[in-house]
Amino acid sequence: MLDGQLPVGTRLPAERELADALGVSRTLVAAALDRLRADGLVASRRGAGSWIAAARDAGSVPVPERGADLIDLARAAPPAAAGIGAAVDVARRALTAELAGHGYTAQGLADLRARIAERYRARGLPTTPDQVLVTNGAHHGFALALRAFTGPGDRVLVEQPCYPNTPEAIRAAHAQPVPAPVDPVEGWDLPGIEAALRQAAPRLAYLDVDFHNPTGLRLDAEGRERLGAALARSRTPVVVDETVAELDLEGDPVAGPPPLAAFAGDWAITVGSAAKSHWGGLRLGWIRAAEEVVDRILASRYSIDLGSPVLEQLVLAELLTDPEPLLARRRTEVRELRDVLVSSVRTHLPDWTFRVPEGGLSLWCRLPEPMSTRLGVAAASHGVLVAPGPRFAIRGGFERWLRLPFAQRADRLDEAVRRLAVAAASVRPSGAANALDVPVT
Repeated sequence: MLDGQLPVGTRLPAERELADALGVSRTLVAAALDRLRADGLVASRRGAGSWIAAARDAGSVPVPERGADLIDLARAAPPAAAGIGAAVDVARRALTAELAGHGYTAQGLADLRARIAERYRARGLPTTPDQVLVTNGAHHGFALALRAFTGPGDRVLVEQPCYPNTPEAIRAAHAQPVPAPVDPVEGWDLPGIEAALRQAAPRLAYLDVDFHNPTGLRLDAEGRERLGAALARSRTPVVVDETVAELDLEGDPVAGPPPLAAFAGDWAITVGSAAKSHWGGLRLGWIRAAEEVVDRILASRYSIDLGSPVLEQLVLAELLTDPEPLLARRRTEVRELRDVLVSSVRTHLPDWTFRVPEGGLSLWCRLPEPMSTRLGVAAASHGVLVAPGPRFAIRGGFERWLRLPFAQRADRLDEAVRRLAVAAASVRPSGAANALDVPVT
């Protein structure tokens, strides 16, 4: 249950059935259930049996104040890439030509949309500027798609584990997230996703197949073809998150697997962002979709905002004029930081296991015991903020997992792992704990 294999709400067998199935005494089963109830992991009601409950509510432990000595590993957000400042200078000069206009660009500046479309064409996906909608980030793009394609009570298929803000956005839209498992070793459960598309009939799906957050996995071309066919067959629009697609640390993103949109066709709504590849403070992203889909999303956007800031669009357009030199430097920097973190974890936390990701910004570490939430609380007292495994769950679980981003300076990463090792040594196996409700990016 702590790893999410038994979701919150799963009904447990009766004590006698459990005792018979496990070959133990009923007294032992009763004592175990009492302990689980005391830890808040199981709930029971006379006449209704027992079921898996969520761990105690998050947020009751105060988050430590952020200071120079606090290392934030809850955010997978690197500093600005080299070249941002120079692009701002160019954009500031280009802004003069825009000042004569009204400044409202609901779909985005034509020049920026053309350069985004060109990047997709380089990856083998024919795209015109009219198929691009500039947004205030990938998450904003997802929120716009939710608004355009779902209503209260609709189901949205989403991977588990997943980016924490995704199910929160789904619930905020009064829709229901339907989990599709992603195994940290085996990857996407394609037969399970196909079954969910048939049985749950979701109105929308959300998939992150390029260095998935938090596992770092990447779906191969064969898997994308099968997944795209299933989505088209079920006529399910899918938001494909490519936020870190450019952070291929072992190769060239252009030479990688084709975008999922190449197989899902007009059912794909691809969202991208400059946040990880360039800088989170730029607050720009985009949607790439069929023209009629862009028009539908654009029509629903007007009730939320009237477009993205012009100056930031000019900055990103300049950065995408010749994107590869900056992106190549960024990949080199991130690859070096990944290797520092891998080495440090192997040295100071040798009983933690993980798969070295070929891209993205984080390690998904398996802990020696279910202690992720308690470790998060202990780590905060040692000056490290982390996002425990349950933050990435839709219905509870993942207490054996912890995400560690490699987005800090090398010396800070090593110091953070040293502190985590001290915190881990202080944690005792004792069930649930109150989690720190830290922001996750």
